[in-house]
Amino acid sequence: MKGNFTINRRKFLERSVLGAGGVILSTVLVGSCTDHNIPDPNDPNQNGSFDYNVASFDPTDSQIILWTRVSPANASSQKVTLTYDIATDPGFGQIIKTEMLDASVNDDFTVSVDISGLKSNTKYYYRFAITNTNVISPTGETKTLAKAGEMEDVKLAVCSCSNYPAGLFNVYGAIAASEADVVLHLGDYIYEYGAGQYGSNPNTIALGRLHLPANEILSLDDYRTRFKQYRSDPQLQLAHQKKPFICVWDDHEVANDAFKDGAQNHNQNEGSFEARRERAIKAYHEYIGVRTLVDAKIYRSFSFGNIMDLHMLDTRIIGRDEQLSYADYLTQTGLDAAAFQKDWLNPNRTILGKEQLTWLGSAIGTGKGVWQVLGQQVLMGKMYVPAELLLAIVQIVGEVDATGSATPATFKMFQTLLIQLTQIKGRFLANDPSLTPQEIARIQTVLPYNLDAWDGYPIEREIVYAMAKGKKLIALSGDSHNGWYSQLKANDKTEAGRELATSSVTSPGFEEYLGADPASLGGFEQALALLVDDLEYLDASRRGYVLAKFSTSKIVSEWRYVSTIITPTTATTVGHTETINA
Repeated sequence: MKGNFTINRRKFLERSVLGAGGVILSTVLVGSCTDHNIPDPNDPNQNGSFDYNVASFDPTDSQIILWTRVSPANASSQKVTLTYDIATDPGFGQIIKTEMLDASVNDDFTVSVDISGLKSNTKYYYRFAITNTNVISPTGETKTLAKAGEMEDVKLAVCSCSNYPAGLFNVYGAIAASEADVVLHLGDYIYEYGAGQYGSNPNTIALGRLHLPANEILSLDDYRTRFKQYRSDPQLQLAHQKKPFICVWDDHEVANDAFKDGAQNHNQNEGSFEARRERAIKAYHEYIGVRTLVDAKIYRSFSFGNIMDLHMLDTRIIGRDEQLSYADYLTQTGLDAAAFQKDWLNPNRTILGKEQLTWLGSAIGTGKGVWQVLGQQVLMGKMYVPAELLLAIVQIVGEVDATGSATPATFKMFQTLLIQLTQIKGRFLANDPSLTPQEIARIQTVLPYNLDAWDGYPIEREIVYAMAKGKKLIALSGDSHNGWYSQLKANDKTEAGRELATSSVTSPGFEEYLGADPASLGGFEQALALLVDDLEYLDASRRGYVLAKFSTSKIVSEWRYVSTIITPTTATTVGHTETINA
């Protein structure tokens, strides 16, 4: 076997029996099973290459999804028959399952096969081949989850927001080399923008990372081409080859600031949003393995023995009502606070949708792990900032988006405001009796920073907190491109849990608007952590991931950052550590 994948039918059947005898079963999620004769090696369709490596997804204590894509050499090919092996040793001396399946043009020549009947807490090796040829994929490594008592801890690498033009995927390379058992990707795995749009910077062309296709992606072929571009990256390939992934989408897998009926980055000239969403979801499932019976419903749970239950949510596509916008409430005299508050506190507004919310309540309620963990896209903690500071941030963002940079006068105003507000907050926390009511009002008149996050859906957030009452709730979040650590507090000030939010793989954070000066960024980070009551840590400029080690007694979380995304490096530094005791 080793080094040569050419087989005859008798040997194929003999090896397949090993799987049957061990009760190793499979379900083909993308692609199709084959029950025909072994293909002729001279068939022109039986020729190609594995340009996108291999991957594994959605591990449980008995299952794993294996993935690959074959690039057919024959441009008119409709299918290529593949064979996979899964074994308990890297030399494939102990093969436990072999099977043929077709990679079809209908699925962009991708295959995903769900293997069940595996042993818990066990490392497996797998590979694909073009059947009856010597064309073999790289060997992938994966591991099933542990049952209760089989592991002392679980190590998760949490990442999100990988914009190809923004820089090199060094973070993925670092994750591949890390001690993580499983990688959680919380969305924005691809971006939909055209070449030269969001994420592009002076290094994009020099690094050869202009988006393909050059247009904003709309068609099924567009989405597939974009996925192939991202999956051609060697560091992302290595991360998939070495670690099992658990993924959910965010907005950019479809379009920026998406919700159930539309998106900010979709207009009538681009056709039906529903049709675009369906095309995007099809491409997503072709390139990302998800164990679900309904393609649009990717919320699902994973049990990590008695340590934790992980509930992967879709806060973006399946149920979200359209985001509110402050612009809709601005009048000549300022913000119409009454109208905004009425809509903001509407009890019918939802980010999850009723069906998913009901499912989540049941999943948390029946969870047996010490920790109930939400793997989801957007910030959950309350980011209520002083209203005048929020308006200043909006002004900076507007100027940067319009001209490429904010004016010196705007920056000076912003810095002065930060100093004033932090001084007042410091005096307030010290119970300074000389504070005036006007000064106190400046720090207590607050608005939610990001209406696209849970801050825009505060009633449903309270419902989730109530569901988790008595549980140890942890929210894992992405989307914002910055590193955060926050307390999760209900409206009655009781603690509902904690939030660990990861920085991005490449997408720019606050430094895109505030500049790269370390002193200015450091001052902003400290000021925001002081001014936002529930916020305890912010990194506003570095790219990285969170390594969270869960045990029954505590969680130790490290915010790890790479030094650059301009030149290749996988070295990381730990920017911050938090320990949460059970």
